[in-house]
Order: sequence, then C-alpha cells, then structure tokens
Amino acid sequence: MDIDRPTNVSFFDFVGGVQLLQGEDTRTAMPVLLIGICVSGAVCNLLVLLIFIRDFRGGRGSEVKALLASLASTDLAILLLCAPVRAVTYYRQTWTLGSFACRTTDWFQHSCVVAKTFILVATTKAKHTLLPRAAASQSIYSPTWIHGALAFIWTVSMMLPIPQMLFAALLPRGDDFVCVSEMPVCASDFMSLFYKIYPTLAFVAPVIFTIAYYTKTLYTAVNHAPSPRHQSKVVLVLLCLSGAVGLMLLPEWGTFTWIRLGYNRPPAGLIMFAQVLLYACSALSPVVLMTMYDDVRQGLVAIWFVATCRSDKRAPEVKCPQTEGNGAEVAANAVGNAVSQTKEATFPDVEHFWTGRRNTHVEDEHDPVPWEKEEKML
Repeated sequence: MDIDRPTNVSFFDFVGGVQLLQGEDTRTAMPVLLIGICVSGAVCNLLVLLIFIRDFRGGRGSEVKALLASLASTDLAILLLCAPVRAVTYYRQTWTLGSFACRTTDWFQHSCVVAKTFILVATTKAKHTLLPRAAASQSIYSPTWIHGALAFIWTVSMMLPIPQMLFAALLPRGDDFVCVSEMPVCASDFMSLFYKIYPTLAFVAPVIFTIAYYTKTLYTAVNHAPSPRHQSKVVLVLLCLSGAVGLMLLPEWGTFTWIRLGYNRPPAGLIMFAQVLLYACSALSPVVLMTMYDDVRQGLVAIWFVATCRSDKRAPEVKCPQTEGNGAEVAANAVGNAVSQTKEATFPDVEHFWTGRRNTHVEDEHDPVPWEKEEKML
C-alpha cells in the first residue's frame, strides 16, 4: 500500500477496500474469503426471510419477527451489494468499477450498518407476543409504528454517512485509478467534530442501550414474571444478537474513527480484519436466530420436512402426514387404520376348519360326538 497524502487535504483514505496492496497471497485469499462469507450468509438470510414469510402467512407473526425480517433484509443487502465490491477491489488491487460506485459504495454500506443497530433498538419497543390468527387472516396486521419506525430508521441512516459520498473521488495512478476519500483543510474542523459524534450516535449509544435494556428485561422476566419461559427465551435471543453485532462491528468502527481523527494510520491487516468481521456479522446474525430462536428453528425443520417429502419421487405411495388438525386426530386415524387392517386379515387354515365344520353333514353311526345330539334331544 504505497500512496502519499496530497498537501492540500487534511484526511486521505481508500474507499471501497484497501488498494495498492503488495503480495499475491492477499490478492487471492481475501476475495475467496469474502465470497465464501457472502454465499453462506446470503443463503442463511434467505432462509430466515422465508421462515418469517411463512409465519406471517400462517398467522404466527409478531412485531419482533417483522423487525428481524427487516434486519435479515439489511444483512442480505450488505452481503450481496457491498461484499462483492470489496472482493473485486482486493483482486484487482485498483479501482475498476467507475466513478458512481466509488462515490456511493462506502455511503451505502454505512447506511446499512447504521440501520442494523437502529433496527435492534426498535426491537426493544416491539411486542414479543404472537398476533391472533383471525387478525392475520383478515390482513389486520399493519402496525403503523413499525412502518413509521423503519421509514425513520432508513432516512436517518442514509443521511448520517453523506460525507462518505461527498469526499469520495477517483484519482489516476499510472494507467489505473484508485478510489479515495479526500477531506480539504477548510472542512477539517467541522468534520473532526462530526467524526466524533457520528460513531457515538450510530453505534456506541444504540448498542449500549440495547444490551442494557435486554439484560434488565431478561433479569426481570426470569425472577419476577409469572410465566417467564417464552418471554425470557426471546429476550435472550435478542440479547445475544445485539451483543454479537456490537462485538463484531467494533473493529470496523474503531478503525474508521482512528483514521478520520487524524491519528497514525492503522496497519492494513487490521483494516482488512475489521472489514471481514463486518461481513461475517451479517452472516452470523441468521445463524444465531436459527440456533436459538424456537420459532425460526421450528420453521426451518418444517421447510426441510416439506422439501424432502416433495423431492421423494421413488415412493409415491408413501404420503407425508398432513399438518392440518392436531396430533390426537392424526394418532386416532393411524390407530383406526391399523385396527381395520387387523380385522381384514384372516388365517386361511382356521377359516377352512370352521367352514368345513359348519357345512359337513355327519351320519349318526359315524358321529364322533354322539352325546351332543343326545343332550339336544333331552
């Protein structure tokens, strides 16, 4: 990484990934790692979205599920739109995606990251109880505050990182270009204050508030609630999710603030490690939901069950059990079928014996049991 800071700017940094790196190992390892995280995380987030859509259509939706679906959509956008840009940049070691992508890539990524933390804050106000089936069937589920909260979150999230878009520019370097962020000296005082407030509002305060809220709520649910089982499970999932997001985004925000406050530039390895953790966070969030959230885990099992039953073409006579009705009805039907089959089954030897016994006319002199007839005559 060899580039000098111009004399008329107070801040200078690469945009869209570290460029001008030396070494073929980094050029190969980083794209492969980012693509692997991107593919696995995208599949997991798509599964979580499919499970939540299935729950809402089946009348098992809740406000928390709506916000977690928005979180999965945000993670999906980060993995599909931001991670590939970094992979291409590390492979090419220069900027080849044009001026528009240079100006918007960091702005869009920061918008999604800020939206993630704000969505987790919004879940603290959401209700964890399920909506009734009648309300879901009549399409009454339209909580205005969730729609308004999401609109407000995305508006604020897209406005806060605007300086990431204003100071980005392409610089020629020989036959190639590099994408950098240049902050002029005249704006250094204002931007120095901004880069102290921005990480605090966008990351530090929301994460601390969310973790503190769920810690207190979990303690109350376990020790004072009359029936804390379901409530405490959901709170524990959200607490673990918030803690994982905060820890994995901390290196990215730390290096971001470190560079923009004018201190010595951190090593390139630390910057790349922070970026990998950022994308790994988007891939880890659905894994936390699928392993700890009971509704998501049960939905994943149901989807797998349906998929395996539909894909079994070799035994068409074997049908998957219907999900309608309760378990008692299914068990009763199975027992009834077994009993009817047992009644229909006959033993041919015994049947032949009794048939021959009824239809055979025996003469008196050859009757082996004459006392039976004598008793009847008496």
